[in-house]
Amino acid sequence: MTTINQQHLIDSVADALQFISYYHPKDFIDAVHEAYQREESKPAKDAMAQILINSRMCAEGHRPICQDTGIVTVFVKVGMDVRWEGEMTPADMINEGVRRAYLHPDNKLRASILADPAGSRTNTRDNTPAVIHMEIVAGDKVEVDIAAKGGGSENKSKMAMLNPSDSIVDWVVKTVPTMGAGWCPPGMLGIGIGGTAEKSAVLAKQVLMDPIDIHELKARGAKTRTEELRLEIFEKVNALGIGAQGLGGLTTVLDVKIADYPTHAASLPVSMIPNCAATRHAHFVLDGTGPSLQAPPKLSDWPEITWDVGPSARSVNLDTLTAEETSTFKPGETLLLNGTLLTGRDAAHKRIKELLDNGEELPVDLSGKLIYYVGPVDAVRDEAVGPAGPTTSTRMDKFTEMMLAQTGLLGMVGKAERGPAGIDAIKKHKSVYLMAVGGAAYLVSRAITSARIIAFEELGMEAIHEFVVKDMPVTVAVDCHGEAVHQTGPQTWREKIASGEVQPIYFSQK
Repeated sequence: MTTINQQHLIDSVADALQFISYYHPKDFIDAVHEAYQREESKPAKDAMAQILINSRMCAEGHRPICQDTGIVTVFVKVGMDVRWEGEMTPADMINEGVRRAYLHPDNKLRASILADPAGSRTNTRDNTPAVIHMEIVAGDKVEVDIAAKGGGSENKSKMAMLNPSDSIVDWVVKTVPTMGAGWCPPGMLGIGIGGTAEKSAVLAKQVLMDPIDIHELKARGAKTRTEELRLEIFEKVNALGIGAQGLGGLTTVLDVKIADYPTHAASLPVSMIPNCAATRHAHFVLDGTGPSLQAPPKLSDWPEITWDVGPSARSVNLDTLTAEETSTFKPGETLLLNGTLLTGRDAAHKRIKELLDNGEELPVDLSGKLIYYVGPVDAVRDEAVGPAGPTTSTRMDKFTEMMLAQTGLLGMVGKAERGPAGIDAIKKHKSVYLMAVGGAAYLVSRAITSARIIAFEELGMEAIHEFVVKDMPVTVAVDCHGEAVHQTGPQTWREKIASGEVQPIYFSQK
């Protein structure tokens, strides 16, 4: 019989969550670096450079890889020969660990969890509660896998009840393009097959905890049907040409993970959940001897990457920007933003709509401004603001016509593609949409020289901020004519791959 003190679980959870907020797993860094070295698409290569530079900066500065520090998901295996010392339940211990991690004064993490999700959507302020899957197993230890899953990638999860005769590969290849780039590729796909609807989803999430090893599998060859599926899906998804950040390129997925479970004769449940460029997970075991703390990696594990926007980048003064100037922005062009940039995302857009519908005055003048879709992390130490990378822009598509027609807004900055409604509004109003790299939040924040909340302070991270930025790098993703690089880029690279002009990335043997 092993006795586990409740404080040991609390401390281990808090330590793991702080650790994964600023350290990528080494296998992920190695895979992105290899993909970066082989990438032939310049926009995709530039995006991966920013992701790798951001990762090293976070490891050095102990600040979050992404401003979306995630919803905490925990898989716990409790040995039958374990007894607990303390008054809290294991779930309460885990949530206390989450609370302490997210409120840590030296590296405060963003509180993203909202209670009453179909009603008031009130922020819990400490990122609790976690999503906990607990299992009783043989043994005398407690084994924990813990992850912090960003909303952008989680929102792209897909599930289908296929017929037993249907092709899983065909479903995946057809479905991945519908996910867009809001899940911040390159990343991994977790696929759960079998069981019931909810079991397949849990399998898909759990298998994402495994390390990247597709290169080893390819080198030795598949031995099971599941391994055959992994290789086939890996090759066919990369052949889609979606590329890093959806800009078109050779690497869309770094690995495909599959777990299965026996299912009903009439059923074939399949769930697919992507992991983004902010892949964050850790594992620890409690054996009664004390807390299990993570071992810091060596900074030498990170490659030395430099990224220069180059002489062709255009400097833009946001304080004097006009519609005439935005009309000259070219699709795929790199811009360096300078001056005042306002922020606003889901909750702020909803508030603006309510005020406009009621004929009320807005608390902030948006005329002639760009709005940045972001919910930043709180600043610590001498920071102007914490990590402040973009959020998925398609969620704001339904507000785009209103914003452009009624507020005088010139354009928007966000992550990934725009949907048809957003693009139509941009084209109609001769506006512009600029893209920042998802997964490079700390790097982006270094371009922000000052920040203050100017409206809707009660919304927390979703309040409207006023940023002053210096040389903030963005890409013109939709120009005033409605040309969208997230459509043209993947199409170009898909055709190049299909013609044999280029080969998708397959990892070499290690």
